[in-house]
Amino acid sequence: MTEIDFHLASRTEVGIPELSIVMPCLNEAKTVGRCVAKAVAYLRRHDIDGEVIVADNGSTDGSQAIAATRGARVVPVAEKGYGKAVRAGIEAARGNLVIMGDSDDSYDFSDLDPFVVKLREGYQLVMGNRFQGGIKPGAMPALHRYLGNPVLSGVGRLFFRSLCGDFHCGLRGFDRGAILDLDLEAPGMEFASEMVIKATIAGLRMAEVPTTLSPDGRDHRSHLRSWRDGWRHLRLLLLFSPRWMFLYPGVTIFLLGIVGTVILFFRDVVVGSVGFAEHTMIMTAAAINIGFESMLFWAFAKVIAMQRGLLLYDPVFEKLRRLIPLERGLAIGAFLLLLGLSAFATALAEWAGAGFGALSTARAIRLVIASSATLVLGTQILYGSFFFYLLDYRAVRR
Repeated sequence: MTEIDFHLASRTEVGIPELSIVMPCLNEAKTVGRCVAKAVAYLRRHDIDGEVIVADNGSTDGSQAIAATRGARVVPVAEKGYGKAVRAGIEAARGNLVIMGDSDDSYDFSDLDPFVVKLREGYQLVMGNRFQGGIKPGAMPALHRYLGNPVLSGVGRLFFRSLCGDFHCGLRGFDRGAILDLDLEAPGMEFASEMVIKATIAGLRMAEVPTTLSPDGRDHRSHLRSWRDGWRHLRLLLLFSPRWMFLYPGVTIFLLGIVGTVILFFRDVVVGSVGFAEHTMIMTAAAINIGFESMLFWAFAKVIAMQRGLLLYDPVFEKLRRLIPLERGLAIGAFLLLLGLSAFATALAEWAGAGFGALSTARAIRLVIASSATLVLGTQILYGSFFFYLLDYRAVRR
């Protein structure tokens, strides 16, 4: 017995199969039989104690009977959606290790060695990479191959510092317990991204192996909807990365607003034949509040995500947040409100000096703009401080 085999045997209980091969299915009568037959033959050929599970999502074409005849255990899944079907299949699996793949015959279940080897080495998530293994002609639409998959996978690597090169590969293997602990919830195709994101955040040991994608053998349209499902993948990426959704854009807009407002408060700016004065200052002042609001949303989202287990606890963030408790936040907000009211009072005094008529100087307008921005900023801090207190209070109560 090799070291790897001994390691695996020590993790596997008597009577529990080593490997479960899970296939989500929805009206795949033409292909599901071939997929199950290949998977069963693979297990027998390599003398692997395993099972094949077809998680059927309500097929009406007899897919269930075909799968059962070929040797699969069929698990009916009432709730619609790719994610729901896969999740139910994983929960029904009895093996410690799971390999999942589509039942449309686009992946070769007779050649799962790269996944099994990595799983036996202790990797908790083994992703297939179609761009490394090869995409056969007609297997993937050009929109997905050259835009959708590269862009979304690139965004995922940027947001989460993941090494995964193909976030959406349908063929992947994993440690069943580790994946169930991630509490995956996505109902649709975005389930594939959720698994990679949460595994990366949780620090699971991940690997990637080349896999080949072939044209599927179905006689009906794919269940994947390019733009709808692409948006749902992107939406999920943003959901799990409040830094990129709120913080980075907010900081950029806020700093640009601050710099522009301070410069225009003291003087006009002329670039070529274009002049920027108090009217432009209205927009830079608005940018201050838009940027600050975005940063507040980031902080709110971060706290809520950590409390709900969507993000890991961040001690640095919590330490910085504790530096501004409710009372200190209220004091800062009140100070900005008084500062804004003082600037407004100064502008009002200048207007009164002009007999409440037309002003001949733009100074009063600049004061009004600055006071408005300061008043809004102070109000945001006041309400934001109370909201943080509410979030903390509910967390303590729970």
